[in-house]
Amino acid sequence: MSLTLQRIPAFSSALFCRCSSKSFQRHCSRISSKKVRVSDALSSEETGANVRIQGWVRSVRPQKDNLFLHLNDGSSLQPLQVVASSHLNTRDLTFGCAVDITGTLEKSPSKRQNVELHAQHIKVVGECNPVDFPFKIKERHSLEYVRQFPHLRCRTNAFSSLLRIRSEATAAIQSFFRDNGYVQIHTPVITSNDCEGAGELFQVEPAGHKNDSDDPNPHFFSVPAYLTVSGQLHLEVMAGAFSAAYTFGPTFRAENSQSRRHLAEFYMVEAEIAFTESLEDLMKVMEDLFKAATEHVLSSCAEDVELFHKYTAPGRRDQVDLMLKRKFNVYVLYFSSDYFYFLKKWGCDLQTEHEKFLVKHCGNVPVFVINYPYELKPFYARDNQDQPNHTAAAVDLLVPGVGELCGGSLREERLELLSQRLAQYLQLREFGSVPHGGFGMGFERYLLCILGLHNIKDVIPFARFSHSCLL
Repeated sequence: MSLTLQRIPAFSSALFCRCSSKSFQRHCSRISSKKVRVSDALSSEETGANVRIQGWVRSVRPQKDNLFLHLNDGSSLQPLQVVASSHLNTRDLTFGCAVDITGTLEKSPSKRQNVELHAQHIKVVGECNPVDFPFKIKERHSLEYVRQFPHLRCRTNAFSSLLRIRSEATAAIQSFFRDNGYVQIHTPVITSNDCEGAGELFQVEPAGHKNDSDDPNPHFFSVPAYLTVSGQLHLEVMAGAFSAAYTFGPTFRAENSQSRRHLAEFYMVEAEIAFTESLEDLMKVMEDLFKAATEHVLSSCAEDVELFHKYTAPGRRDQVDLMLKRKFNVYVLYFSSDYFYFLKKWGCDLQTEHEKFLVKHCGNVPVFVINYPYELKPFYARDNQDQPNHTAAAVDLLVPGVGELCGGSLREERLELLSQRLAQYLQLREFGSVPHGGFGMGFERYLLCILGLHNIKDVIPFARFSHSCLL
């Protein structure tokens, strides 16, 4: 086997000159620069560091000798000020455009931030026509207006803050369950059961599916399939092997409603606890979860939360602090003479106005309502076997501004009582069944509560509801 070597010609002076060009210098500068996020740059105490930051321009202020930009990459509410020579200004450097900037971090004379970026090179990666862009640089847009642009609203201060809060709240909830020994279960999105028994289901079939009456099995699965309304029944299965389990995922309700309280797709936090015969056990987990997640959000997203408490819900922070300091109330329903639009009597379910009245009546602190009329609750709720008001061992957590946040119950583990109500669902109780209970918390309702917002469509990245447009 032979090996042929080829002589490589020496660099010519022309090639060397090209390598010394400004474009090559910029390329070398980017390679040697450390890529950092805006949030890391703002918290940096080092000056003189050569860095590279990519993001979107929030404001442009050209002057005779200098150019000032505000740059944000979604990592913080606060933008980073960029100072550059006016010769770096170009026509396509506009509000909303995406840029790649290389420069040095220097101490800022402004009291608003410790450092600023002195730009050496600015590259416009994606142009943006500020005339056509629906969000204007000096306008404060209402949440109703922003809601019209689901594909762009993440570019606004309010919604980017909401998404960071949502991310931290998710992490806090996961951390709470992990630290308390819960096993996370990925419950299925496609299921054959209607856990809530309300019949508000989305049926699942393959696209283009035709129901052939002659086909002995006309469905894709062996039975009709639906998008899940709750992972609770699957968690009950796991309660036969794990003393504590939880799930956190999307759920679906086919409610033909466009109200500010309803979504067709939303996220639920659900937990199931084995070896418990006490509603107090469930209530303790609900209260501890709420307080742990909220304390984490307030400490990790202080600026983002303040944005909502300052401009959207003044005074809400005081209410949230009160909820964290005070122990939640426990309330047994009674008849009140206060006027309600909806009639209230034993055996009727509580309406939102009733829930908000109870919270207000209890000092605007979250309140647990326990022992609901038995007929109002699903078949799996444990029968208290009490008279004359026949009740189930069920509990709802009501919070200020929202109403019901969590709903749960002890589960009926007594086979003979359950068999009177439902012939199926019984095998789970035949083999090593234990007393157990669980609850679910609407994640979007939790965000409404701590931020003081009023429309559930403003706390989810892409709102799905009756007759809404889909991306």
